[in-house]
Order: sequence, then structure tokens, then C-alpha cells
Amino acid sequence: MKYSRLYRSWLPSMRAVAAWGPGVLVMLADTDVGNIVTAAQAGVEWGYRLLPLILALIPLLYLVQELTVRLGIFTGMGFAELVLHRYGRGWAWLLIGGLVIATTGSLVTEFTGFAGIGEIYGVPRMATLLLSALALLAIVFLGAYRRVERVALVIGMFELAFFAVAWVSHPDLGQMEAHWGDLPWTNHQFLYLGAALIGSTFNPWMVFYQQSAMVDKGLDGTDYAAAKWDTAFGAVLTQCLTAAILIAAAATLGQSHGQVELGSVGGISAALTPILGPQAARLVFSMGVLGAAMVAAIVSSLAMAWGVGEVLGLRRRLETEAGRAPWFIFIYASCVITSVLLVWEVPDLVWLNVATQVANAFMLPVMVGMLLLLANRALPPAHRLRGAYLWIFLVLALGTSAIGLWGGVAIFL
Repeated sequence: MKYSRLYRSWLPSMRAVAAWGPGVLVMLADTDVGNIVTAAQAGVEWGYRLLPLILALIPLLYLVQELTVRLGIFTGMGFAELVLHRYGRGWAWLLIGGLVIATTGSLVTEFTGFAGIGEIYGVPRMATLLLSALALLAIVFLGAYRRVERVALVIGMFELAFFAVAWVSHPDLGQMEAHWGDLPWTNHQFLYLGAALIGSTFNPWMVFYQQSAMVDKGLDGTDYAAAKWDTAFGAVLTQCLTAAILIAAAATLGQSHGQVELGSVGGISAALTPILGPQAARLVFSMGVLGAAMVAAIVSSLAMAWGVGEVLGLRRRLETEAGRAPWFIFIYASCVITSVLLVWEVPDLVWLNVATQVANAFMLPVMVGMLLLLANRALPPAHRLRGAYLWIFLVLALGTSAIGLWGGVAIFL
């Protein structure tokens, strides 16, 4: 009897631990290659000046993803499925179109990471791209999503190497304070990189993935608190990783006063070599980039599979039978092939990465607006946003969206 009571007392804590995972995983995926390159570019061009923006995005990142947790747990539907149920196929397919574009953009950035790792070790770009594309296609065609997703969390932990990179770069705290007091808000390039950092933080596929993951894990109201902590920890972790990359770039490459030009992930690693040492730079940076690229490629493509499957009523089948759905094979293969061709043809991979993140910033108002509409109509009254919480959400969302949109267009003015 005593052991039975002890076992029952452990069940709640075990269930809370089991609820963890989707929040941390989606946030590790958020620190993808596009995020790495954009943060490095910001550090090179503007030192520590954009660091406050990265940290200031933590609250809104948590609020957005926490809302997907609520919707998934208390409606039992994925994001695309819920939009379909509430607003019909037109809106659902419009959002799926944005998801396909965002996933393709994400895959582009991940392939630049794979190509950059190949460059570090002298492997031709085309060979690296072909091998990585075949690996991602095999994951889908063989129906291995669930197994690979578990491994992705372990792979993503390699991103913690970026903290070591920031530590050994020995940032100048005095210079950091000086940069924070000198923010060139009228400079269009500064605003453009700010928009890119916003877009790299709020990837549309994150909403699709985490809400569907809540449903897939079968979480209910008793898991809500654990899922929120999972999301909060992930939000802090991903932005601290991004900050570490910017700090390392600002402390090392930023001292060149614009003389260092980043052309690829391999170029970033090569520029860090004098600081970290030739072997350490290659190994540490390669581990971080590879972990970031792989986990983001898996999570973003799984989000697309879930989203398209939900609209067509085939989500459950796609988790194990994606290779038997010709329409999905066509969509997914098209995204992968298009991404490979773009990375192969475009020489300036940093420009391509940054532009992809800016495109995400333009999608942010649409995604947040739809989340708020669904929360107001689909959630049980007790779990809808209200009062100060709602106003904080609105102010942060509107302010961040405005900065992202203005920064994205300011470069052309």
C-alpha cells in the first residue's frame, strides 16, 4: 500500500516532465542558420547595438507560442485545422500558402548552413547540397518523422556550443554599454537588420508546429502549466543563443570596422579562427551550425506536413505514410529542390539569409492577428486573453510588427 501511494504521488511530476519537449524543440529550431547568419551580420555591422532588440523580443516570443499551447490543449486541434473549422478552406489555404513559403525560406537557410559546413572541410557545395537534400527527402518518404524528431532534440543541444564561442571572444562590457547608448534609428541598414532579427525570431512554421505537437502528444488542461514552462524556458534559451552569436561576432569581427565581409557560414567560421584557434573554430562552430540546421529542417518540414495534412484531413496518415501521398511528395520535393537550386545559384548566401528573415517579419502581423481571433472565438471563456495580459500582448505585437514592417521597407527608401 505504501509503495502504491508513493507511485501515485510520482505520477503528476512524471506527467509534467513528459509534457516538456515541443516548446524547447521549436525554440531550438528557431535558432536556425538564418538566425545565426543574421545575428553575426548584425554584430559585424553594428557591434552590440542590436543586442537589446534580441533580448526585448523574449516576452512576445513567449506570448505568441504560449497562445498556440492554449489553442492546442483546449481545442484539441492544430492551427490549420482550427482555422479550417472556424473560417473555412479559403483562409486555411491562404495560411498554408504562407506556411509553404516560410518553410521553403527556412530550408533555404538550412541548406546554406549545410553548404557552409561543407566549405569548412573542403567539400564542394553541390555535393553537400545533394547529400543533405537526399537525407531530408528520405526522412519524409520513409515515414521516419517521429523517430527523427526525438533525435532532433539531442542534435539541437549542439547549439549550446555558441555560448562557448561568446565566452572565449571576451566581449568588452564598456563598449557594449557605449553601443547601447548610440542607436542609429534613422539608418535604413540598421532598421533592415532589425527587421531581419524580428523575422528570424518569429518563424510562421513555429505556430503550426507547436500547436499540432500539443495535439499529437495528447496533452490536456492538467499539462498546461508544464507546457507553459517548457515554452518559457525555450523562449529564453533561443534568444540567449542568438545573443551569444551576436556578441561573438561583435567582439571579434566587429573590430574590423566593416573590413570583414561575410559571404557564407564558412566565412563566419574562418573569420572566427584567429580568436578560437583553427581546430576549435571549425569543430565548435560546425557542431552548432549543424545542430541548428538539422533541427530546424526537421521541425519546419514536419510543421508543413502537419499543416497541409490538417487541411486535407490526412494529418495522422502523414506522420507515418507521407511517402504514399503523391500530392505531399510533390509539394515537399518542390520546396527542397527549389531551396537547393537557390543556394547553388546565389553566391551571396548572407544576403539570401537576411532577406528570408525579413520576409518572415512581413508575415508576423497576419499570424498574430489570426492567433488572437482564434483565441477570442475558439478558446473556452476561462482561457481567453483578457485584461492587462491582453493589452500587453497587443502593445508588444503591434510595436514589433511596426518595427519589422518599417525596417523591411526602409532599405528601399
